[in-house]
Amino acid sequence: MTTPTRRILVYGAGPLGSLLAARLHEAGHDVAILARGERLAQIKGRGIVLEDEETGQQETAHVPAVEALRPEDRYDLILVVLRHNHLAPILPVLASNRHSPTVLFMMNNAEGAGPLVEALGPERVLLGFPLPGGHRDGDVVRIVPVDEDHPYTLPIGEVDGAIRPRTREVAEVLSSMRGYDVDLRSDMENWLKYHACVTILALGPAVCAAGIDMERLARTRDLQLLSLRAMQQGFRGLRKDLGLPPAPRSFRALELLPEPIWVWLLSRMLRSGEARASIEGHSAAGRDEIAHVGRELLAQLQAAGAEVSAIEELLPFAEPGAELWPDGARSLPMRWGNMVVPVGAVVSAGLAVLFGRRRRAHRARP
Repeated sequence: MTTPTRRILVYGAGPLGSLLAARLHEAGHDVAILARGERLAQIKGRGIVLEDEETGQQETAHVPAVEALRPEDRYDLILVVLRHNHLAPILPVLASNRHSPTVLFMMNNAEGAGPLVEALGPERVLLGFPLPGGHRDGDVVRIVPVDEDHPYTLPIGEVDGAIRPRTREVAEVLSSMRGYDVDLRSDMENWLKYHACVTILALGPAVCAAGIDMERLARTRDLQLLSLRAMQQGFRGLRKDLGLPPAPRSFRALELLPEPIWVWLLSRMLRSGEARASIEGHSAAGRDEIAHVGRELLAQLQAAGAEVSAIEELLPFAEPGAELWPDGARSLPMRWGNMVVPVGAVVSAGLAVLFGRRRRAHRARP
């Protein structure tokens, strides 16, 4: 069945906003992308240029670009694809436009939906997360493969966890993009917090502490261990101290993962082209967001009385001007802990969580 054409605004022209706008345009939707300054000129002049990180093959999408959202503009759907620390100034702009019924916020967000609902009302807000990672090189957006052979699953959900007709309509729109499926979740706020434990509290600061050098991080065992400890402290704090069930449930396996297995797994993942394009690219371009979102989540964990010693040690490396961790340091002893889950399940869970490589039906997930 053909997906009806929708009028869509992608608010944000970074790597992920550019990719989603190009794929929605390719799927036949009436798409505009909001950009400013040099990026606006690039898109108007050359279009959105995507380059496959593995093959170097380029594709160009000539998506109309606008420089503002006006109160009288009408869109069926607005996708906000920005760093979370850039969000506050645009909430009044979105609120003033009452003709666009659905705004899907696709970004890191440990703060929750409260400020979004306060600004726009619960009936307009959807939460989600964009995939995969990428980075800009001039006017070219370099991405890992996103096609039928390398599909990604985009999680989205209502702020109250309900699955409504409009939720399914948005899922249908996003699924019309080549290389994408959608996971309708009833626990999207929890998903975003748990995901932030992995990317914001653990991997992001560790990459920064290694000088945005994946090879250096892969050979620096101390940083790998500290990243796991920070992630697991975040998981335990969310689950035990804040009472939030793991989302997805596979994160429980990562919470129980012994340190030697994490070092083995992470050192190999860090050397993959996919990790370089996603984790390294975001850490380099979005260091300010890592620090911002990390501080928000750390404050919640501290207020709940959670153990956060590893997080407090690692997160400051995301701040501008922080010194690097010694290259190749291996002074921290590794701990096995209690191995209560199969290694294969842990590895599969870790890969799926980090890279979104799962096909799932359009239904709520526990």
